[in-house]
Amino acid sequence: MSHESRQQKRAEIRAMFKSNVRRRLWVDKIMRGAVVACALTAIIPLVWILGTAVYSGLPVLSWAFLTEEPGAVGAGLISIGPAIQGTLILIGLSSVLGLPVGILGGIYLAEFGGGGWLARQIRFFMDVFIQVPSIVLGIFAFLAVVLVLGHFSVWAGGFALSLIMFPIVARATEESIRMVPWTYREAGAALGLSKMAITLRIVLSQAKKGIITGVLLSVSRVGGETAPLIMTVVGSSVFFEDMDTPMDALPLRIWRFSLQPYDEARIAGWGAAFTLLLVIFAIHLGVRYFFMQEHGGKGLRVVLHLGRKVR
Repeated sequence: MSHESRQQKRAEIRAMFKSNVRRRLWVDKIMRGAVVACALTAIIPLVWILGTAVYSGLPVLSWAFLTEEPGAVGAGLISIGPAIQGTLILIGLSSVLGLPVGILGGIYLAEFGGGGWLARQIRFFMDVFIQVPSIVLGIFAFLAVVLVLGHFSVWAGGFALSLIMFPIVARATEESIRMVPWTYREAGAALGLSKMAITLRIVLSQAKKGIITGVLLSVSRVGGETAPLIMTVVGSSVFFEDMDTPMDALPLRIWRFSLQPYDEARIAGWGAAFTLLLVIFAIHLGVRYFFMQEHGGKGLRVVLHLGRKVR
């Protein structure tokens, strides 16, 4: 091949390379723009909703509004003290009922179920259960608890919310455990640890962040549910008295405010909505502060510590 031919070939290759790079850069810019547009599409409504809740609800907040029992609309006695208390009680009760089932179910699916028939059926059941409308679970709790006991109660509300909570936690736990490297399990097995010890002491310590994230998502979900509470706890205007009596909650109180044709009730509803946001935000901050601190290399330290104990 002559020198001129080689030069011409190189020029053709350079032109092809420049054209290819130019096309890739344009595709990259287009995809970056599409990603930013999608992010803004999701963020702008969220900021709008939060901003509206803060703007409309913040002026309503006062010590009396947050701590006293509600009075008659129009008499200047609107408050949400029992609703705040009831929301915290229902979140706590549903967590006690739903979290153990969800976490243990996720551990079974990730570590012991494998791809067996039972594990596949449980996963399918969990996926379907997550999609069930909350009003259906409320009706089920009404039939299973309210009609059996003969009255509305806090137990029925906690049971209904736990049905919403445990499948979310179970699937989050399973996926978090599956992300833990197998080398940790192999290291524990090489040191003579049992399968249960490896799972509880090593794997769960590494999957903790993902599990807690699933727990927080489920708490956020049940904290704002209204339909199941209409069928189970009904609502009340007094503070908590007994587990076998009706009780108020912030979602119920917001719903009742929205039904009243008074400006005072509408403004109080925004205040209750903003308070609910603050309650959920405080729970998230508290859980993350106490349970999601950084511990670099903790998994390896746990393996070595358990290995020394076995020896």
